[in-house]
Amino acid sequence: MSKAIQLTLAVGEATGRPVDGASPVSLAEAAAIAAVAAEVGVAAIRLVDGGAGRTLDPTVVGAYLAGIHGGVGFVAEVPTTHNAPYNAARRVLSLDRAAGGRTGVALRAGGGDEVSEATVAALSATDPAQRWAEYALVLTRLWESFPRVALIGDQESGLVADDALIEPINHEAAFYRVAGPLDGPSSAQGRPVLVADLGALDPTAVARSADVVVADRERAAGADVALTVALRRAGRSREDVALLGRVEVAADDPAAAAAVGHELRAWADLHRLDGFELVPAGGAEDVVTVLRGLVPQLADAAADSSPPTLRAAFGLREVAEALR
Repeated sequence: MSKAIQLTLAVGEATGRPVDGASPVSLAEAAAIAAVAAEVGVAAIRLVDGGAGRTLDPTVVGAYLAGIHGGVGFVAEVPTTHNAPYNAARRVLSLDRAAGGRTGVALRAGGGDEVSEATVAALSATDPAQRWAEYALVLTRLWESFPRVALIGDQESGLVADDALIEPINHEAAFYRVAGPLDGPSSAQGRPVLVADLGALDPTAVARSADVVVADRERAAGADVALTVALRRAGRSREDVALLGRVEVAADDPAAAAAVGHELRAWADLHRLDGFELVPAGGAEDVVTVLRGLVPQLADAAADSSPPTLRAAFGLREVAEALR
């Protein structure tokens, strides 16, 4: 079975200090890496948010790279901290529409934002996992609030959209109050892919909204079972979510890469992982070495190297039928 590959990349000033395990590369180096990633069949490049001064804004980098390399997806990290959900939903969906349905967001658990806190009368809830779950629900509902079929664009009649199909979400809960809807239609894949990391979050927190779940080496054992149970309780199935194993890898010669690839595939099969999130050590040259040497050992050479959307690249069921 084909394994989806997500590459973690930090783009910013090359200080030599890793950000979430990835050494920052320049924007020009990131463009070269994206070209190789598309060539070898990487599903997506996860763009790290290391904070101001450490990395460039992942959504800006994603927009730039998507305009150059359309054969690979881009997942921008967005923390809940200092990011109001309506603004984040609008920004990411605009990028996803422009990229033809090849983008996603890795939502990171954190604190709140000034805009949202001004609208919640008595903010008593504090748990980051509960905040993440509510934020993720707001994102997905906003992304579905303006279905593609509602966009008419009839110049003769002067009708831009069928507003009867565009619905506000009217969300009011512990952390956020968001009316909606968004001011633009859904993307080619229905909505952007939502990525969640196990650790600060557990399967129960992510089960309702996540499309892709990432587990590191320490959390991979039992993740499939726990996620399956949590998804069933949320009214979803395991086929609705891709489970990736996060691994840090080093640049090796072809013989070593083949051995590492064999070990990783056995690890993925043991824990029923659907793919890998690779975190290469070293600079841009090392990342390219990993892409050319290791990815062919992990991905199925017979798999479609250019799926139409990011959801398809992760082997997810499309939601576009309900939103077109």
